[in-house]
Amino acid sequence: MLTKPCCYVMAVALSAPFPIAAGAHPDPRHFSSTAFTQEPAIVECTLENGTETTCYEFTVGYQPEGLEIGPFCPASLDETGGIWDWDGENAGLYRLDRAFFEMLAEQGYRFYDENGDIAISDPGSGQRPALDHTCLMASPDESVVITIRLPVDPVMADEPTALGTVAKVGVALDGVPIFADAPSVLDTGHLPALDVCGGHIDPGGWYHWHATSTDVDTLFDAEGVAADCALAQDATAQFGYAFDGFPMFGSLEADGTEPQDLDACHGHVGETALGRTYHYHASAAFPNLPPCLVGVVAQDNFATTAKAGIGAANFAGPGQGGGMPPGFRDAAQTLGVSAEALMEALGAPGQRPDFAAAAQTLGVSEDALRDALPRRP
Repeated sequence: MLTKPCCYVMAVALSAPFPIAAGAHPDPRHFSSTAFTQEPAIVECTLENGTETTCYEFTVGYQPEGLEIGPFCPASLDETGGIWDWDGENAGLYRLDRAFFEMLAEQGYRFYDENGDIAISDPGSGQRPALDHTCLMASPDESVVITIRLPVDPVMADEPTALGTVAKVGVALDGVPIFADAPSVLDTGHLPALDVCGGHIDPGGWYHWHATSTDVDTLFDAEGVAADCALAQDATAQFGYAFDGFPMFGSLEADGTEPQDLDACHGHVGETALGRTYHYHASAAFPNLPPCLVGVVAQDNFATTAKAGIGAANFAGPGQGGGMPPGFRDAAQTLGVSAEALMEALGAPGQRPDFAAAAQTLGVSEDALRDALPRRP
């Protein structure tokens, strides 16, 4: 039987400019009735700072029942797919349509053939795309089970934790996991298309958000994007809980006003429907998610039964399907280092590496490092 949570007050110091925070427990009763595949439980867990405590353990499926998803990649230039936050020249949020793909082609990223057909590949297939530039669209796996852990009593960290590419952010009240930015086309050459609510399917076959989907209209209005998410939109509503246990809300306060005195993680202490607590707010820019977390997350807080992708037992990180990117072993041999050392020095997959820092770590010149790495088209 799940113990019903009650409110509590927490006061711990956090490095400036982060405030002393009041907090409220995550509450399973706030989630959708279709969010979980089995009753939530309270289990013993260890936080990343070594603290022994208790966590809520939530079990969710590959996709909540009744959730409408898509479109993702259009089949051709004559169709319109989902959305993408382009970070190259003419950066901004775009629909995946003819104008967008022709703009990318002018910048050296051609995703279509002479007939206007879009090159589409499945990142969960285990095979690398045959072309340099493809629109990524994974297939669902209805058998996947996901286990998520959130601290029962959120604890402020000594310093906030930055959320890089595909970092774990939290879980929405509909039971859908939330992740930070998807990998950039500029870094991978491929485009992991998002639907018009800001989500897509992981290579492991399960759906997840890359945006505050219940407040995505705010983004569309700000960017002038013509799109219509099927989810009810409410900029004042709670979207979910971050992995540190603190709640996530839309871009406005409960009374419809703009939030004030937000910290670097786009959060603050204030009155909410949950009481007075630290909470995050969505921004008006994509992705409208916290750029960092102020609290301490649990160890082993996300696992899936999927055969690939984030949270899978065999997830290896870099490259499509978790493998070593093409040419990296040859580059490592040229530099006289191990392939693993090279990957570690370059940092998390999907993020632009700091070549100067990586070269210093490897004991080589920056020019030698750049020359050895495989060229992106």
